[in-house]
Amino acid sequence: MAARRVTRTSDPLSYRPEPGTIPTQPGVYKFRDGHGRVIYVGKANSLRARLSNYFQPIHNLHPRTATMVTTARSVEWTVVNTEVEALQLEYSWIKEFDPRFNVKYRDDKSYPWLAVTMSEEFPRVMVGRGAKRRGTRYFGPYSHAWAIRETVDVLLRVFPMRSCSNGVFKRSAQIGRPCLLGYIDKCSAPCVGKVSPEEHRAIVDDFCDFMGGRTQAFVRRVEKEMYAASEDLDFERAARLRDDLGAMNRALEKQAVVLGDRADADVVALAEDPLEVAVQVFYVRGGRIRGQRGWVADRMDSGDTADLVETFLLQLYAGESGEAVPKEILVPQMPTDTETLEELLGERRGSRVQVRVPQRGDKRTLLETVEKNAKQSLALHKTKRASDLTTRNRALEEIQEALALDDVPLRIECYDISNLQGTEVVASMVVFEDGLARKSEYRRFVIKGVDGQNDVASMHEVITRRFRRLLDEQARSEYRPGDGDSGPMLVDPETGRPRKFAYQPGLVVVDGGPPQVAAAKAALDELGIDDVPVCGLAKRLEEVWIPDDEDPVILPRTSEGLYLLQRLRDEAHRFAITHHRSRRSKSMVESVLDDVPGLGEVRRKTLMTHFGSLKKLRAATVEEIAAVPGIGPRTATAIKTAVDPGGSQPAAGAASGEDGNGTDASTTPSTSTGERGWVVNTATGEIEEA
Repeated sequence: MAARRVTRTSDPLSYRPEPGTIPTQPGVYKFRDGHGRVIYVGKANSLRARLSNYFQPIHNLHPRTATMVTTARSVEWTVVNTEVEALQLEYSWIKEFDPRFNVKYRDDKSYPWLAVTMSEEFPRVMVGRGAKRRGTRYFGPYSHAWAIRETVDVLLRVFPMRSCSNGVFKRSAQIGRPCLLGYIDKCSAPCVGKVSPEEHRAIVDDFCDFMGGRTQAFVRRVEKEMYAASEDLDFERAARLRDDLGAMNRALEKQAVVLGDRADADVVALAEDPLEVAVQVFYVRGGRIRGQRGWVADRMDSGDTADLVETFLLQLYAGESGEAVPKEILVPQMPTDTETLEELLGERRGSRVQVRVPQRGDKRTLLETVEKNAKQSLALHKTKRASDLTTRNRALEEIQEALALDDVPLRIECYDISNLQGTEVVASMVVFEDGLARKSEYRRFVIKGVDGQNDVASMHEVITRRFRRLLDEQARSEYRPGDGDSGPMLVDPETGRPRKFAYQPGLVVVDGGPPQVAAAKAALDELGIDDVPVCGLAKRLEEVWIPDDEDPVILPRTSEGLYLLQRLRDEAHRFAITHHRSRRSKSMVESVLDDVPGLGEVRRKTLMTHFGSLKKLRAATVEEIAAVPGIGPRTATAIKTAVDPGGSQPAAGAASGEDGNGTDASTTPSTSTGERGWVVNTATGEIEEA
C-alpha cells in the first residue's frame, strides 16, 4: 500500500491535489484540520473520481460537506489492493480517529444484554450493559433488564446453571454449603461439587442453544422424557418434566413468532430527514424477536439511503465475528457495494452472509414494523434535541461573549482539588465537548509535590502536569510545528491507542477564585502556552474570575452559560470526591491493619484484593479471614480484633480516624471549596459525603 499527504492553506482549492497525482485504484482517504486531527474518513473504488467531487465550487456541495472541506487543511490517501481491504481500512480508521464529520451511529440508550461467561470454568449467566467482552456469549439486546431477569428466572428451572457472582460462588465453596438457588433446584451447585465442570458446561451449552433459537428440539425432548416417565409410572419425575415444559413455553410466549420459516435474520430499517437519520434493528432468531436496538446520527453529507445502509452495516458488524454476524440481513435498500460488503461480513462470520430487500410476505411485513419504530424514534429524538441543542449553543456563545474569547469553547476542561486535612490530595479533570460531558476523556491525578493542605500549589501542579503532557504529545506527534501542520495526532502511530492528553481545550475552568486562577495561569505561562484561556468559578457568589482582572465577571443567574459552568464545576467536584473516597477507603483498611503482628505489606494487599473494602472485611468471620492464602487462624483472630468496630484495640480506631465505637474522631474533610465534608458511617465503616 502507498500513502500520500498534501497540505497547504485553509482554502480548499489551495490544498487540492495536483491534477494527475491522485491514483485511480481503490483506497481510503482522510481529511485533517489545522491541528492535524482527522475530521473525515471515506473509501472509494477510484480515489481520483471520488476526491474530485470534494473540490468543486462550494455552492454545489451539501452544506455539511462544504463545512467539512472548509474546515479541513489537508487531504491524504492510502491505496489498497481490493475493495474489501478499503472497507476494512475505512472501518478501522473511523474507529481509531473518531472523525467528527463521519456519520456515527450511537445508541440512543444503554441496552441490557443477557451474557454467559463462557471463558470461566463454571460459566455464569447474568444481565450486563455496555461493551462486549471477549470470552462471553451475548443474547439480545433487550428493551428492559427486568424482562431478561424474568426469562432467566423461569429457565433456570430447566437449565440450572450458575447465576451467582464470583464472591458468592467463592464463599459457598469455602463453607461447603450452596446458596438458596442450590436448595430450590435453580442451580446445580457446582460450587460444592454437586456437578462436575463437564456436566455444568453441558447445562450451559443447552441453555445457550435454547436462547439462540434452537427451541423445538428441547421442547420435543422434554415431552418425550415426560411421556416415557409417565409410562414407567415415575409420576414424580413426569410432573417435574411437565413443569419444565411449562417453564419453557412461558419463556417462549414472551417472544412472538414473526417469521413462519423460523429464519435467523437481523431486520434493519431507517427513518431519515435532511439533518438526521434513525436506525432500528430487530434481532430475529428461530423466527422469534430476540432483541431490539436503536441509533440516531447526524447526517454529515449528501449520501443517499444506500450509503447510509452501507455505513451502518459496516459499523455494526465489522468489529464482530462468528454468530454475532447473522446469516441474513434484511434492509430497506441495497447498500452501494453489496458484493464487497457481503464478502467482508462473510469473512467475519466464517460463512456466507446475504444482504437483501424483502419484497413480500412475513419478512416484508416485519421490515415495515421496524420502519415504524425508526420513525417514532426519530420523532422522539428531534423533540428532545430541539430545545437541548439550542440551549447548549446559547450557553457556549454566552461564555464566549462574557470572557471575550476568540472562538466558541467547544472543548472545556474543569479541574478540582480534593483533600482531607492535607492527606490523600487528589485532583480531577472533567471534559465537556459541545456542552456535553465526554466521560471517556475524564482524568484523575494524585498530587505528589505538595505537602499539606495547599489548594493553590496543588492546582499549579495539576495544570502543569496536564499541559506538559500536551506538549509531550505534540513533540511525539508526526505533525510538528514547522512541517506545515500544527497539533498532535490523537492516536499513537506505534500502538494505535488514543493519546490521553492530545486535545487542546478551548477553555480551562478551575474550581475557585483568584488564587486558583492565578496558579493555573502561572503554570501555563511557565510552559510557554499562551493560547489557552483560563477562568475560575467561585462557589460563594458564583463569580467568574479571569486572570489579572480585579473584578469578577458576573453572569445573570438565569444565564445558560453560568448554568453550564456550574455543571462543569459540580461534575469535577463529584469526580474528585469519588476518587478521594476510593483512596481514603483503601488507606483506612491499610492503616487499621498496621499494628496487627506479623501482617506485612504483601498480606495486607492480599486481604484488600480478597475483600475489597473495610466493610466486607469487618463482616467476615475469623474462619473466612483465615481462608485467605497466607493468613492463618492466629493472624485472622488478630485481624478480626483490629477491624471490629466494638473491639478493644485503640490502635485500630486511632489509625482509621475513628474512636473505639467507630465514630468520627477527625476534623472535617474538605475539597478546595471548603463547603463539603465527609464522615465515617458507623454502621458500614465507609467514608461518606457529609
